[in-house]
Amino acid sequence: MNNKKKILLVDYYEKWIDTYKTGAVRKVTLAKYKLALEWVRKLEPKLKISELNRNEYQNLINLYAETHERQTTMDFHHQLKAAILDAVDEGLIERDPTRKVIIKGKNPKSKKIKYLNQYELHTLLKNLNLKEEINYDWLILLIAKTGMRFSEAIALTPKDFDFTHQCISVNKTWDYKDAGGFQPTKNKSSIRKIQIDWMVVSQFANLVKKLPEDKPIFLLKERIFNSTLNAILERRCKENNLPVITIHGLRHTHASLLLFEGVSIASVAKRLGHASMTTTQKIYIHIIQEMENKDIDIVMRSLSGLC
Repeated sequence: MNNKKKILLVDYYEKWIDTYKTGAVRKVTLAKYKLALEWVRKLEPKLKISELNRNEYQNLINLYAETHERQTTMDFHHQLKAAILDAVDEGLIERDPTRKVIIKGKNPKSKKIKYLNQYELHTLLKNLNLKEEINYDWLILLIAKTGMRFSEAIALTPKDFDFTHQCISVNKTWDYKDAGGFQPTKNKSSIRKIQIDWMVVSQFANLVKKLPEDKPIFLLKERIFNSTLNAILERRCKENNLPVITIHGLRHTHASLLLFEGVSIASVAKRLGHASMTTTQKIYIHIIQEMENKDIDIVMRSLSGLC
């Protein structure tokens, strides 16, 4: 037991990640745990796990919060807490040091989501370089029309298109950050069917009819990068004197236009594959507030016409 008391927090956490997380979670999630490990190594490299009490843990969280926003600090706390509770169960720590922790953090930067309005999007799509065979401009069009994530769109195969029922099945993603290959979706809510308009149906029915059923239609080269598509989109925006947005900005554009047209938050959340409506509300709060102001004007006009 004396040897166990000499175990460093950073060493215990590293072993815990290897034992319980490696191979059990997605690569992107595992990377977050390993990033948290590096911060523990940087902030408290000599802290023994047996010395981890409420005061020491709060100090660790406070040090991290000095350079991170509150939400990021909260994530760090949750990634570390699971390992520490296991250490409590193993008898390496007497009491739960994470109890009643205070989460601090820097004030979040003002983030304005970049998106195009309806006229700007129409201008962009009208001037895309859409060829008779699949190219990246077709990918831009499809993301704009569906609001799919980049990793979802590049994983699409011909068999994911149901032209009879005018929908696309989203059931996987493509690992464009590492070695390639299909991966699970971001969460269970991301597995969905997205309705598409008749124009997309007719366009893609011709484009994919001769392509292999199980091969990603947008994998034009051995690798595909988010930065490549962002560069093409930036060029298209500049060619048409439009605000420059990213591919993820196209997803925001899609959602924003639906909300401005009065589509319910629940429907938009389902179409985007959000885990809950709360996520949608947080991201698009500025648009929701604008819609509420518009609704107030409608209510007032309706009431004033009653007398």
